[in-house]
Amino acid sequence: MAARIYKPAKTAMQSGAANTKEWVLDYEPEQPREVEPLMGWTSSGDMRQQLRLQFDSAEEAIAYCERHGIPCQVFGAKTPAHRRGISYSDNFAFKRRDAWTH
Repeated sequence: MAARIYKPAKTAMQSGAANTKEWVLDYEPEQPREVEPLMGWTSSGDMRQQLRLQFDSAEEAIAYCERHGIPCQVFGAKTPAHRRGISYSDNFAFKRRDAWTH
């Protein structure tokens, strides 16, 4: 039973930084998922896949793993590339870098 500790990235549908400030602890799957032949549902006997713990810092998550004897892997947080704010009126500016085409 191993665990992954990471800081989740924001989804493509988010413009803000919601749900990206906390560190997450997920357990590695111990059993593969199986497709039930009758209904087509995906299932697994591993109940730890449903567990997701959130921590304020990576150190708290590592301390939790050490306290409970869980081997863990820590993945660093990726910093997003910052883009300058672009407004709609910039498309029609006189000092535009690119040529304006129809």
